[in-house]
Amino acid sequence: MNIRPFHLAFPVKNIKATKKFYSEILGCSLGREAHDWVDFNFFGHQISFHEIQGYQHVEPTNPIDGHSVPVPHFGIILKMAEWEELVERLKPFNLTYMIRPYIRFKGQVGEQATMFFKDPNGISLEFKAFNSDSQIFAH
Repeated sequence: MNIRPFHLAFPVKNIKATKKFYSEILGCSLGREAHDWVDFNFFGHQISFHEIQGYQHVEPTNPIDGHSVPVPHFGIILKMAEWEELVERLKPFNLTYMIRPYIRFKGQVGEQATMFFKDPNGISLEFKAFNSDSQIFAH
């Protein structure tokens, strides 16, 4: 696959906590910034956060594989070894997982490693991996 980088932008309530989370916990490199917005290199993609005074994040969930999956959410599909490394690297931060790291759809088409947690603004992130990229869109 030859995929071009995507760009996403999100409203947030605290730009300082956002910068700390994405740079220090997730290891994203900082891009351009101003006093009320910031860009990050999110695994080769550009994400931006804009501080909006009084912003309140609200998020429903959808039941999938026995878990309440937050919608909306975003994340990245890593290689399995990268996903396993990230799980280990996150352990010292004692994150509160919405869905702890596990293998979803075990033994089925689309089997995947997944985990969900929120950033300091309540934005839900999913990090997932497949044993083979051929399973990403399998049905």
